[in-house]
Amino acid sequence: MAVKNVRETVNYYVENFGFKLVMAVSEDKSAIGDELVDGKEYIWANVMSGDVGFMFQREDNLQEDLGAFFTGIGSSSSYYIEVENVDALYEEVKDKVEIFKAIDNTWYGAREFYLRDCNGYILGFSTMLTEG
Repeated sequence: MAVKNVRETVNYYVENFGFKLVMAVSEDKSAIGDELVDGKEYIWANVMSGDVGFMFQREDNLQEDLGAFFTGIGSSSSYYIEVENVDALYEEVKDKVEIFKAIDNTWYGAREFYLRDCNGYILGFSTMLTEG
């Protein structure tokens, strides 16, 4: 995912959703590791939570790598993540993040909500409802 600021994005996912930083690469490539070093700017990072992972690359660095193919942050896609207890997650984050669509039950048997992350990406969180 193209992002404006790698450190800010990593912190957003760690603090709000419990992701763990797996690896980050500093702008000068002198710091590659699983911690963000004070005073360093970062061009790339990978975070994980269970089986879900995201890689973030700073917008200008992605432009350097991809050239004209990359035209800016944003896309017509959204990210859909199944979690064990969507209600608990919603209660935990609803006052800390920008909710795009409040929690609700869907016609296809899921309970879900959507939010807009710190870079404008839409993330959907869902738990399938059980019959009974």
